[in-house]
Amino acid sequence: MRNARVYTGIEMYPFIHIGHFSLPTFGLMLWIAAVAAALLVDRGFRRAQIDADAVGIVAITVVAGIVGAKLWHVLDTPSDFRELGWQVLYDSAGFAWYGGLVFGISALVFQGWWAKIGGLRMLDLAAPAAALGYGIGRIGCFLSGDGCYGIPTNLPWGMSFPKGIDPTVVRVHPTPLYEMAAGILIAAWLWRRAGKPHATGAILGQYLLLSGIARFLVEFIRRNPKVLWGLSNAQLASAGAALVGVALMVWAAKRPAEEPVQPVTAVVEKPA
Repeated sequence: MRNARVYTGIEMYPFIHIGHFSLPTFGLMLWIAAVAAALLVDRGFRRAQIDADAVGIVAITVVAGIVGAKLWHVLDTPSDFRELGWQVLYDSAGFAWYGGLVFGISALVFQGWWAKIGGLRMLDLAAPAAALGYGIGRIGCFLSGDGCYGIPTNLPWGMSFPKGIDPTVVRVHPTPLYEMAAGILIAAWLWRRAGKPHATGAILGQYLLLSGIARFLVEFIRRNPKVLWGLSNAQLASAGAALVGVALMVWAAKRPAEEPVQPVTAVVEKPA
């Protein structure tokens, strides 16, 4: 946009400095997202009366997701690898959500099979936490100004990131905040739906559909390069995820719904 205004922007905090120690805000929010996801998964397990280690499951999934997000970023932007070499894998910026999604899903399916919960049921149980963790993680992107913001805008809430990891002095769409709001809303919806009768796979299908639509739409105002049919890599992956989600929902709709397991209340007999 030619008439995009230049201004000083708001203060970004890529790092919190404590004495001689510098704490990356992205890493801090990633940790908070993992804790919040673990708490929600644990609550989901308790609601379904499943005896499993939610913290351990989420920890393994987060590590797998980080590895996948980094590898996807390298494949998606090979120029970064050519410029920085293997150092790109340790950089605090450059995480591709769909890489994290693929590796995270794989880790959850394996752990669901290992714990005899079932891979698809595990994904249903983890879907609300995945949406919540994603939303919280985007706060880290916003605070650090890591470059995942949008195109220039003159809207009242447009922001610049002059002191971010990937700085810009032009007013742009704060897309991490859009994605934060979408993630939290999707998490709330999925949590509510998971508490009602549903067939296995239905919650995962809704997660893939809703998150796919949200990411597809926000990509129109993000500055990612277009690769096919005027769409970015993330939009193509989003469309694929949404289609898989619809297919899962149709498949689940043909199966009998399972009543959520209700906690058993102990009956204490009064002494005669």
